[in-house]
Amino acid sequence: MQSSVREIRIRLFALLVRAFAIVLLLSLVFFLIAFGYVLGSPSPRFPAPFSGVLQGYYLGHGSWDGVTAAFDATKELRSIDAILLDKEDRIILDRRPGVTSTPGSTYEIRSGDFSLPLFDAQGGKIGTLVITSFSLHARLDIVRGVIVPAGIISFILALFLVVVATLLVRRFVNPLSDVIYAARQVANGNLNTRIPMKGPQDLRSLSESFNEMACSLERNDRERRDMLTDIAHELRTPLSVIRGRLEGIVDGIYSENGSQVSTALEQTYLLERLVDDLRLLTLAETRQLPFDKRNVNVGDVIERALEVFSAEAQEKNISLSFNEKSGSLSALIDPQRFEQVISNLLGNALLYVPDGGRVWVTANGTVGGLQITVNDNGTGIPDEDLPYIFDRFWRKEKSRSRISGGTGLGLAIAKQLIEAQGGRITARNLSEGGLQVEIIFNNFIT
Repeated sequence: MQSSVREIRIRLFALLVRAFAIVLLLSLVFFLIAFGYVLGSPSPRFPAPFSGVLQGYYLGHGSWDGVTAAFDATKELRSIDAILLDKEDRIILDRRPGVTSTPGSTYEIRSGDFSLPLFDAQGGKIGTLVITSFSLHARLDIVRGVIVPAGIISFILALFLVVVATLLVRRFVNPLSDVIYAARQVANGNLNTRIPMKGPQDLRSLSESFNEMACSLERNDRERRDMLTDIAHELRTPLSVIRGRLEGIVDGIYSENGSQVSTALEQTYLLERLVDDLRLLTLAETRQLPFDKRNVNVGDVIERALEVFSAEAQEKNISLSFNEKSGSLSALIDPQRFEQVISNLLGNALLYVPDGGRVWVTANGTVGGLQITVNDNGTGIPDEDLPYIFDRFWRKEKSRSRISGGTGLGLAIAKQLIEAQGGRITARNLSEGGLQVEIIFNNFIT
């Protein structure tokens, strides 16, 4: 793992170094072009470094008197053929070899000359330095006066870029390499891969979002595997019963019209219900299940469901009631799907309430919505199991037989049917014992 992450970091760092190298190379090319331009042009296009010497001389003496000494004492000025003019372009000093000029005469600047204006501290013109020709040494002096400061600045910038690159590697490259590596691991099926939270806020948010995505993928994959395992388990028992009965009939052990045929037929009914429930659950989860929503009285739907289970409740001596109801119970829902939910909840309650127990339903309309509860005084659900009772194939008793004919999908279907209509369903244990399943529709009162 570390070697793979290291390789990614090296590649990202190489990209960063390459970008910095390109910037430095472009800067070097620019200075080389400027260097060649100065050396090859008839006259320089950069301010000569010795202009400050002449301006300083004038400011120090107040005039150009004795300026010849400044030329003789300055190496750069000795190497050039130049004419010093005053502010009216009259000749003060002519340093051209073999040429004699009259001081005070006017000099007309030619096209090949390079004129360098000179100014005092207030910005007023005090004269002009006219350079008529440049030796190679003079040109090198000018280039050195420009290139050396620029080179020092470039070197400082290069050091600064190294520091910035190091910080970028620690702050961006390393966290980004972890994200790239983790994405590859997830793509290869390692869904338990997680990214450490480090780096700036944006990368931390990216890492957090990636970890949430990986957790969701891992959870979905686990649920898919569990569902396949559960389906295989649910199908095994009825198929084994059907196969055993049919083989017994073929072998002549059972008669063709005896109770064994009835048992096999019951198992086929169970398989049919399981397939129908799985199809219904899948359609509800993918929001492809059609709903015929109408403005119905929820109380009437609950009353019909209670009538269906009244005989079973009387047989087990269980009190089944719907006495607590208040407010407007009208809601815009699918009555058939809602009745299916209430039937699933009542059926589960009757399974786990002992003989002589009690199951009661409440429905209350409030300003914010509609609240329905299905309650029982059975043994309840262990607190650690409450978050899972709406999962597929969950059962309070893992080893329970199928005497009841249930498929283990009732609560999962109930949850999807309620949420698909904009409501929510929760469960909690009652303080006096038993389980309460609560359904809430917000803003569904009409």
